[in-house]
Amino acid sequence: MKNFTNSRKKELKQNDFTKGSVVENILRLALPMTLAQLINVLYSVIDRIYIGLIPRNATLSMTGIGLTLPITTIIIAFANLFGMGGAPLCSIARGRGEKEEAEKIMGNSFALLLLFSVILTILGFLLKKPLLYLFGASDDTFPYANAFISVYLLGNLFVMVSLGMNSFINSQGFSGIGMATVLLGAIANIILDPIFIFVFHMGVTGAALSSVISQFLSAFWVFHFLTGKKALIRLKACNIRLQPAIVRKISALGLSGFMMAITNSIVQIVCNKSLLFYGGDLYVGVMTVLNSIREIISMPVSGLTNGSQPVIGYNYGAGAYKRVRKAIKFMSVTCIAYTLAAWGLLHLFPHFFIRIFNHNPALIKAAMPAVRIYFFGFFMMSLQFAGQAVFVALGKAKYAVFFSILRKIVIVVPLTLLLPHFFRSGTTGVFLAEPVSNFIGGSACFLTMLSVVLKELKLKEKNCT
Repeated sequence: MKNFTNSRKKELKQNDFTKGSVVENILRLALPMTLAQLINVLYSVIDRIYIGLIPRNATLSMTGIGLTLPITTIIIAFANLFGMGGAPLCSIARGRGEKEEAEKIMGNSFALLLLFSVILTILGFLLKKPLLYLFGASDDTFPYANAFISVYLLGNLFVMVSLGMNSFINSQGFSGIGMATVLLGAIANIILDPIFIFVFHMGVTGAALSSVISQFLSAFWVFHFLTGKKALIRLKACNIRLQPAIVRKISALGLSGFMMAITNSIVQIVCNKSLLFYGGDLYVGVMTVLNSIREIISMPVSGLTNGSQPVIGYNYGAGAYKRVRKAIKFMSVTCIAYTLAAWGLLHLFPHFFIRIFNHNPALIKAAMPAVRIYFFGFFMMSLQFAGQAVFVALGKAKYAVFFSILRKIVIVVPLTLLLPHFFRSGTTGVFLAEPVSNFIGGSACFLTMLSVVLKELKLKEKNCT
């Protein structure tokens, strides 16, 4: 009993982010979370890698999976809405010493995830055919997209619980446990994918079935930990009853992550439709490859920003404003440095990244210039990530939502529709919309964050002295 008490005290001290080095606290969370992000990306990316190796119809199969991305992104959007909306509030409440409030927030988030997983599954099955054609499917690619999404929707509950509730594990400082959540599912996915796809010859259906089973394992792990004794903030049945005031707070703050995912889905739809019009199925396949590359190389940025949020939120709640500023500075500089290096590698070695996902000579030839255009000035994207992360961590939902909408809906979508007409650029214009939006949207978001947040922190520091 004494050993358990000492261990508990050690955990509480370790997860008090007002103690020790700010950088060390961030890295202690960010490194496992970055690895977790990498593993999480494998859920979708590994399917595309294996599908790209199918002897027959590999490109059509991969394009079909790519067409389901807007639907899976919408599901992720709702997981973000209630998971990323509740977890920062939980961190702030923990920083204030309000444990019961933190547990109520987590319980309400869990209830919302359960409710909307059922709603989205029903709507998905009712609307999947018109949606897939709306998203750019042709008669050749629809059967593959339909086969994948029909199975994936059956596991929607597991997807939302594992993604949404894992944020609450990380927000308590248990980044290693959070990493284990996605590690468990990813290893299962890597093992099951080739068995279902190649041994049982199930193709895209096998890839989807592998993902569902893997997400079930992750969801079970998350639920087991959050209801167990080791969790600092536990998931309790008495807190699952929805409370309107808490639901509003969760939804308001989670709206940023939700809008980022939803607007990503809208951009994917517009891009796929435009590319189908200007270049056909081949260029929809190219966009699938570009999305896959982006998921991989942006993963460390997501891991670092997600790892910084609990530290920023906790210190903000505890009134340690100098530590908040130090955390923001470290996160921003590191993100910019990394994305500069990533941009250089993509520009120099596009062929290497393309061949990870497809070996079709025609697709590789079309994708080579597309990679250099699409990822031009990639470092500007990190400014958007950093700015958004700070707004969410500090509970400034309105700013976070505004800049999500600005970059994707106000900038990317109109440019995707307009640029192909300039100089008759066609598919080149579609790919060019992304870097232009990164420069405009990224700069606006980051500069506003510096202006609003740093001014507020300095004022609070002055009032505290």
